[in-house]
Amino acid sequence: MKAIAWMRYLSEQRDHHDKHLFTVTELANVAATSPAVMNVELSRLIQQGVLRRWATGRYGLPSDVPPGVLVSSIDPDAYATGAWALAEHGFITQQLYEMDCFTRRRHNRSRRRSTPLGTLVFVTVSPRLHSVPAQAGIAPPDQALCDLFYVARRRGLAPESLYTFRKLDSLNLGSDLLARYPKTVQRDVEELCAG
Repeated sequence: MKAIAWMRYLSEQRDHHDKHLFTVTELANVAATSPAVMNVELSRLIQQGVLRRWATGRYGLPSDVPPGVLVSSIDPDAYATGAWALAEHGFITQQLYEMDCFTRRRHNRSRRRSTPLGTLVFVTVSPRLHSVPAQAGIAPPDQALCDLFYVARRRGLAPESLYTFRKLDSLNLGSDLLARYPKTVQRDVEELCAG
């Protein structure tokens, strides 16, 4: 396939089917060729700016891929949360280049993956804490705040000294959400939101 045909096909998939990322095998099937030949073709398409390598074995158009789509394509059980999700929702003023992703799966490869969107850090948590959000693989702000404090405690950090929070009074921290977390996390979140 020529570069223009690839751009047309990928744009149609994105616009009509909300598909942003493709594996080598999927692209080889479209081109009616083998994955080995497709790998050579991919190098050419990346040099021409038609495709971009978003993660190992994941390719898409050079324009932005939604972060939730990228995370779930690497690990279907994972979702973006913590400080990055809070910044995405406008509850933290800093711009972050590291995204915590909660999952129940243990990764046999690196827990840290470099992508054009930043570094993805996969954190394995218990099923009690793991709750895949309905909205595009990004935790809602109330859940992201609790997840941030949970991860920070595991790493020995204090989030209130690392980030500038805002609009915390608009969060809906229900008792059922807080009950999933350890008492220390519950206390820290409640103190931050009350102060």
